[in-house]
Amino acid sequence: MIKKLSLISLFTLLPASYYFAQTTVFAYVKDAEGKPLERAEVDLAQSTDDVTVDKIGYFQFVDLKPGHYLITVAKPNFESKILEFDVTADEKRKDLGVITLNYSLGTDAGVVVIDDSANDTEDGGSAMQPTVGLLSSGRDAFQNVSAFELGAYWFRPRGVDNRFEDVVFNGVSMSKNDDGRIDFSNWGGLNDVTRYPYENVDNITPSEYTFGNLGGVVYYNTRASSYRKQTSLAYSFTNRSYLHRLMATYSSGLSKSGWAFTFSASRRWGDKAIIDGVYQDAYAYFGSIEKKFSDRHSINLTAFGSPTYRASNSPNTQEVYDIMGKDYNSYWGWQDGEKRNSRIRKVFEPMFMLTDYLKIGKSSNWTNTVSYQIGSDARSRLDWFHAADPNPTYYRKLPSYGLLTADEFKAQSQIDWNYLYNTNRLNLTNMDGSEKGASYTLVEDVNKDKTFNWASHFDTRLKENWKLNINFNYQNLNSDNFRRIKDLLGANYANNLNPFNNDVRYNSDDENYKVKEGDRTQYSYQLHKNHYTLNVSTEVDFNKWNIVASIFSSYSEAYRNGDYRSGLAQFANNSKGKSAVYNALDAGIKGKITYKINGKNFIVYNGAFFSLAPTLNEIYINPRVVDYVTPGVKNQIVNSNDLSYIMRGQILKLRLSGYYTTISNSTEIARYYAAVNTNSGSYNTLINEAMSGADKRYIGAELGFDVKVTPTLNATGVASVGEYKFTNTPQVYSFDDQNGFRSFGTANVKDYKVAGTPQKAFSFGLKYNSPKYWWVGASANYLMDQYLDFSALNKTATLYTVPGTDLIYDGATPDVIQQLTAQKKFDDQFMLNANAGKSFQFGKYRMGISVSVNNILNNRNYVTGGFEQGRLANFPDALEEYNRGTPYFGPKLWYDRGRTFFTNVYLRF
Repeated sequence: MIKKLSLISLFTLLPASYYFAQTTVFAYVKDAEGKPLERAEVDLAQSTDDVTVDKIGYFQFVDLKPGHYLITVAKPNFESKILEFDVTADEKRKDLGVITLNYSLGTDAGVVVIDDSANDTEDGGSAMQPTVGLLSSGRDAFQNVSAFELGAYWFRPRGVDNRFEDVVFNGVSMSKNDDGRIDFSNWGGLNDVTRYPYENVDNITPSEYTFGNLGGVVYYNTRASSYRKQTSLAYSFTNRSYLHRLMATYSSGLSKSGWAFTFSASRRWGDKAIIDGVYQDAYAYFGSIEKKFSDRHSINLTAFGSPTYRASNSPNTQEVYDIMGKDYNSYWGWQDGEKRNSRIRKVFEPMFMLTDYLKIGKSSNWTNTVSYQIGSDARSRLDWFHAADPNPTYYRKLPSYGLLTADEFKAQSQIDWNYLYNTNRLNLTNMDGSEKGASYTLVEDVNKDKTFNWASHFDTRLKENWKLNINFNYQNLNSDNFRRIKDLLGANYANNLNPFNNDVRYNSDDENYKVKEGDRTQYSYQLHKNHYTLNVSTEVDFNKWNIVASIFSSYSEAYRNGDYRSGLAQFANNSKGKSAVYNALDAGIKGKITYKINGKNFIVYNGAFFSLAPTLNEIYINPRVVDYVTPGVKNQIVNSNDLSYIMRGQILKLRLSGYYTTISNSTEIARYYAAVNTNSGSYNTLINEAMSGADKRYIGAELGFDVKVTPTLNATGVASVGEYKFTNTPQVYSFDDQNGFRSFGTANVKDYKVAGTPQKAFSFGLKYNSPKYWWVGASANYLMDQYLDFSALNKTATLYTVPGTDLIYDGATPDVIQQLTAQKKFDDQFMLNANAGKSFQFGKYRMGISVSVNNILNNRNYVTGGFEQGRLANFPDALEEYNRGTPYFGPKLWYDRGRTFFTNVYLRF
């Protein structure tokens, strides 16, 4: 009888157990207008599974057991939402109703433009978010604030500059081969189509699409069907680097016949920004056309470019700023009643891409992109031949030199274009009546690149919780570099002769040294490079752990081909023709481990160890003249680790991180005019300085939080405390036309700070989001420990050693040397920002207006950048300079522009 009861009980309990395990939780995700939000991501923190919302906005989770759950719903362009709910034993289906995601109003502001070369895209989701609960539609509070509040003041998280960042379009890296940096002007003005990256990983976090670097990866997928179906029109007014901006964007969505189109265009222009003589006229275009052949196969053609014409502003010594004010710019002067700037950058490098999307089986994808980029980047400047320097701030023209008073300097503080033209016209002929070359010309340094890329990405799910990515990239670069005559300024021709070396020919193989407008002059050479990269990464999800690993290897070969044979005998055999090939092999590994404490709290570790081949600028110390390789140049070795605690709660989101990074074997090139004492005597010349084998250490901590004080009021706070410094005494070399290579021994720069960014920064902000679609916010920002960039040559023993001996100059005591070589630290600064906006809905039309103001208090004392002039690299001159009340060769500085604003109005339908 007992056995029968046991069997009855067993069969009674089995259906109940089965019933308990079959709870289905479902909901619909819509926007504020009630439209389904297709492809929104829904992450279940208590599971390794996540789901994507379908075309009608529906999603579901099945087989949920009784318990407490947390889901995060996110989609780019919308504010993410976290929901908590309970599943009880008696529920077979649980309806969470309609989950409404509001537009992320801040993304419509368009107010994060630092200058025209900066990218004002905002946060965006990634292709495959970790499925242990860290899903988010954008970056965390620290990254948002550091980019859009502190970033306006040139703050760089963890001290990492543009050289160590990666921006990728459809698998193709946008980093330049000459210096490794990203030129954002190649897609400047295309904010609508680059606002939301497909993947955005910070710092050393591994990426699906590339190995990455120290500064994170931003990946853009320009597939036409990925853009929301709409038309957008926008107008902006600002006082930063231009005045006006117009943008128009159209996206068709995917038609029933499988076609999708996205087009965007913009123009930015204006000539009355804050800094004198700065003006800009820039256009931009973007086109993406997709043909979907089936659910498994699509092809997309993308083309974009941004023809830009932009004037520059000069760095100045403090003496000049004290006389002329912080808006002064020495690069321009009046001509025929209009301002003419001598430093114009004209760049247009269009990109063409063809991408093939192929789905293989149920869980694999293969994407291939071929691209071709052409165009030129030309930067103008004044040049002179046996004539006086036309720079209004040349040291002999400064009041401190004693020839001019402050009032006289003011009277001639801009370029005198009439004088330049008149000088050339008065010297059109020699005494015998023959033609004479120009005394002054306007030249352009031109870079014409032709770059072919093939990027292949394959991903597959080996299991439900295990994903594999394979990336292969090939790049071929042909870079043509030369100087050409842009304007003869009234002269008949220019001399292709070197006035600093007894007028020898720049090209001894060419008997004709006379050059006309548009002709090449002084230097002409090509750089060629082939680069192959293989990257494999994998991600595995467990209930409590998420593990990501990534490895890469790359091989590159580069060489120089010179067009001119130098008229200087010592360089005749190393200036023209093909150089030896420089080969480099790189490899590295990255890892990320996430431990989920619970649905809201996480511990994350990231680690990276990899090498970086030198850039073309680092390989060749002076490619304009010779093919010599920089002494001591090596692959950089990067070792970086960080550990974070992350909280993702409904009320409080927080990240606390500590990081430690070392960079070894770095090479830094500088070019300037120097007065040097050496064993063979003293000389004044333009030198190419190389500091090789430099080691750096970056250590610090980051805190970022976002707390929902009320349902409509958010408070954000950021603290970044770092120390970025040199940790050794690297070797210093120079190369110049008179002396070739020289070694100056070691530079005593150990414990000198890395320049270019505040090493400590703090921000606190409040933002009110009204349910009626308006918002207002403000932030207080404090920046500390900004240092001046130093000249390495001035930090060697050459500064204080008597030439030809090992003797120290009289008076060169350790205290005096320390005073002469001390690195300048700038004062701490406080900045206040504010922004506001409002959006309106008129049927299918959506309109918004926003305004932001940076540096409300108009603080003009903040130095955004600067460098130490290395001209006086000998003790007698350096000591005399130090003891002057106003130095002749003080540091060249850029100051913040003060109060700036950006307003934006858009209409979308």
